[in-house]
Amino acid sequence: MTTARILDFIRTRRPDGPCLVMDLDVVRDNFLSFRKALPDSSIFYAVKANPAPEILRLLAGLGSSFDCASVAEIEMAMKAGATAARVSYGNTIKKERDIARAHALGVSMFAVDSHEEVEKVARAAPGARVFCRVLTDGEGAEWPLSRKFGCVPQMAVDVLVYAHQLGLVSHGVSFHVGSQMTRLDAWDSALGDARRVFDKLARQGIHLKMVNMGGGFPTRYLKDIPTAQAYGQAILASLRKHFGNHIPETIIEPGRGMVGNAGAIKAEVVLVSRKSDEDDVRWVFLDIGKFGGLAETMDEAIRYSIVTPRDGDAMSPCVLAGPTCDSADVLYEKTPYPMPVSLTIGDEVLIEGTGAYTTTYSAVAFNGFEPLRSYVI
Repeated sequence: MTTARILDFIRTRRPDGPCLVMDLDVVRDNFLSFRKALPDSSIFYAVKANPAPEILRLLAGLGSSFDCASVAEIEMAMKAGATAARVSYGNTIKKERDIARAHALGVSMFAVDSHEEVEKVARAAPGARVFCRVLTDGEGAEWPLSRKFGCVPQMAVDVLVYAHQLGLVSHGVSFHVGSQMTRLDAWDSALGDARRVFDKLARQGIHLKMVNMGGGFPTRYLKDIPTAQAYGQAILASLRKHFGNHIPETIIEPGRGMVGNAGAIKAEVVLVSRKSDEDDVRWVFLDIGKFGGLAETMDEAIRYSIVTPRDGDAMSPCVLAGPTCDSADVLYEKTPYPMPVSLTIGDEVLIEGTGAYTTTYSAVAFNGFEPLRSYVI
């Protein structure tokens, strides 16, 4: 649901072209909900979801830590007020010189998922803490993650033993259940894998201290989602089930769940047309598409809530597409999107729940369209 503050900003400022408007009050409420839901877990905001300086400053002031995917994100987090101790270099694919730069900035916690990455960290950040990412199946996630990141649990054991042998601190394990995860029990099997890794390393005299439980916390699009409190209760029950009275230090990395519902994109209808006189399905073209920030409509994985000024009128299914000269720039065709029959050229629409993974996915001047503008209020 778009906030009154966002609606008022769009009405009074009348920004030209497509734009994202973020409400910091919602971000603050989300942070406090996560803190209440998992009070014993450290919150590492996933900067990639939305790195707007105003958001980073707010979260740094609230005591958040930051999960960063690059040196640039590390520098953004520190500029916003985070100390190096509150930064994790969470990307398992890093250039050695970037590891060295992060280490020089004081960052001491790095993600790995292979022997080769461990070797780079050992050379560029001697003595640093590392955690190894374990593969998960992602079942139940609307934006599942591929096998690009992580390794099987037995390899994680070997990787962490190797890190220890090279003088690094084998600190823990991490996993990610998949983005926009709607199953409360999704963390359970991953925590079981984590416990087995802990036990195997303990038998070799290496005592891990931390489980990074990743992100995956959803935002509301077209369907209702569980509350942060419900996720917290389910995760805590799984931690107790697998770790008993010896629960390790834990981290969560909310991104979408922190900022997704805090933003809405204002867009405009550029064209409404049909492909033949007999065609029942209209094509609705907006001034924003896949390359303007809506990349998560790929394979129609994320279906946004779209509000129009004619929502009380009769509806019919439409193909929704973006404005660029690229045939891939179609948002919803496989499952057409219901839109008002009276919708017409020039109508403004609101694409809700777009606070995460939009500005950062926006292309730089593809077809000459400028990157998605962002306003933070």
